[in-house]
Formats: sequence, structure tokens, C-alpha cells
Amino acid sequence: MEFRDLKRQYAHLKDRIDSAVADVMADGRFISGPQVAQLEKALAEYAGVKHCITCANGTDAITLSLMAMGVGDGDAVFVPDFTFFASGESPASLGATPVFVDVDERSFNMSPEELERAVVRVKEEGKLVPKAVVAVDLFGCPADYRGIKQVCEKYSLLLLEDGAQGFGGMLDGKRACSFGDVSTTSFFPAKPLGCYGDGGAIFTDNDDYAAMIRSLCVHGKSGEDKYDNIRIGVNSRLDTMQAAILIEKFKVFGEYELDRVNEAAGWYDECLKESGLMLPVIAEGFYSSWAQYTVKLPAGADRAELQQFMKSKGIPTMVYYPKPMHRQGAFVGTDSGIADCPVTEQLCGCVLSLPMHPYLTYDEVKYVCECLQEALD
Repeated sequence: MEFRDLKRQYAHLKDRIDSAVADVMADGRFISGPQVAQLEKALAEYAGVKHCITCANGTDAITLSLMAMGVGDGDAVFVPDFTFFASGESPASLGATPVFVDVDERSFNMSPEELERAVVRVKEEGKLVPKAVVAVDLFGCPADYRGIKQVCEKYSLLLLEDGAQGFGGMLDGKRACSFGDVSTTSFFPAKPLGCYGDGGAIFTDNDDYAAMIRSLCVHGKSGEDKYDNIRIGVNSRLDTMQAAILIEKFKVFGEYELDRVNEAAGWYDECLKESGLMLPVIAEGFYSSWAQYTVKLPAGADRAELQQFMKSKGIPTMVYYPKPMHRQGAFVGTDSGIADCPVTEQLCGCVLSLPMHPYLTYDEVKYVCECLQEALD
């Protein structure tokens, strides 16, 4: 069994993906070919924003967005403590200080109340200027933008939505990657919409941010002239081959893959309802793209032993995430290493992610749940 079965997905899409790749090979425009602009247009329309700018990966997407926002030395950027390293690495790489914020124990996403508490603390300390929030749509479900936006407006903070795992999710009928002043996603292969390599995208309604990001992506170019460089940028582009693959995968993503992962999540919910596990909760008004199906193990469960048992049954499991951000070695001994995040500490010790993808069958989910129950018993 695969954790996220990209081989099975390819078997379903083989003819159309092979044809798309062959078209790129025959055309020979491997960088900035027409498929890139075609994909950007389709993604912007889907998210409901004016601009989509593709780039080399999801981490670059965050970093480029923060660069366009003017984030740098002396700024505080508020990041959830329970997330992947890139969410905090990106502001730190620009000289800003990530301030880690605790999360809600049921949604796994940033708590608006804890965000405000962190902002007030930073303002009272007076060492840093509160500048921006990086809100992560963890495991496929949008963060609580109802509350987070209120905090951002109250304290004049810029908002970056890190939708690396959230593309396809919704809140109150509005799609992920449309909630921030700038929003980002990743096309890493295991993401809800993934390519066959690395890739990322940036979304915004702000014309100035869009123009700046397009420039920064190509060595700080001026307009369409890549040999007139007016600022220091980077080299971060989605290549034509990946764009062509994503166009084909995006079609079925909307046609049936989102429906299927939500169906699979429903099977898990039903099969595990008497298990004693704490199951993921999708609150009223939210819709998840299910990048992961993550449960909380009961107190006293030996996670490593349980994982080994599941592996012996041919079932892969993963731990997202085993260590809080503020305890990562890169932040220990810095101001970012000082954080009061008890929920994150507890989650890191008990979360477990189960196989999840659009091509799971009911029998496979049932088998996973039976083996998990056996391990728990």
C-alpha cells in the first residue's frame, strides 16, 4: 500500500499526461512555454483571484511573497508552531524573526486567540516590529481566517496564506489561496495538486505585489526584458514540462479527486468512530482537500511500536510533525526559540497520519482501520 499513491494516479491519467509531455518535447520550449501562462490563468480563475505567478517550489513562493511585502530585518512574522519548517524558514532567511504561535487542538491550525496574545507580547517587548502573519492551511483545511483576519486588521498586519497543503479547500464558499494579501501553494508531488518534480504558485489581487513577484522570480527583471535587471531577485520558475503535467492533473482534481478524498475521509470517520482515537474535525463552513488524514493517539500509546506494527501489515504511516517549530535546531538559542505552545507540544507527541489519496478503495481504508484497531488493542 502507498501512503499517497502517485503510481495509481498516473495509471489513471497515463495517456493524457504522456501526450502533454510529448507536446512539450516536440515544441521545445522547456522554460516559459505557453503551458505556463495557461496554467496560471486556470489556477487564478479557480482560486478567484486576479493574479497567479508560478515559481520553482512552495518555499520560494513564501519567500518571494514576503520579499514583495517588504519583510526583513527587525520584523516579527507570526507563524504557527505546528507546521513544516519552510513556513518559518522563509521569513528567517530574509532577516525577519519568526514568532511561533500555538494552534487549535482540533483543527491543527493557528489559533486566532493565541495569535493576538503573541502580537501583544511582541508589541509590549518593543524589540521587533509586528509585520506579517503566515497562516498555514494544514492537512488540507483552511486556517480560521474569520478570526485571523480580524487580528491582522486590528494590528495592521499583512497576511500571507501558506496553502501548500490546502489547495482545493474552502471556507464559507471561498477557495483556499484567496485569503491572504498574498497566498501561496506547493506542487510537490505528494500535495493535493502535485507535479512530477518541484513547483509552486503565488496568488494575489494586488497588482503591485504581482508585478514585483514576477520581477523577483526572474533575477529582478524589468517588465518583459529579462536583460534589464532593476533589482536583486532570484531564479525561480515553473518549467513548461511541469506546467503541462499540472494542466492535466488539475482537470481531474476538480472533476473527481476532491470528491474522492472527501469520500475516503468519510470512510475513515465511520470505521474509526469507536476506536478511541481523536479524529480530525472539519468545522461548519470549512471544506478540506485532505492532504493528510491525521488522528491523535490515546494517552499511553507507543507510536513507534504502533507504526512498526502497521508497517508489518504493509501499511505506511507518517508523523506530521514530530517536533515543534520553536524547538527546531535552527531556532534554538534565538528569540524564535522562545514560545509557549503547549497544544503543539502535545500534538507532536501523539499525531499519526494514515494513507490518504483520491484512489483509495473502501476495502483498503477498512483494512487500515482494522489493523490500527488491532494495534491499539
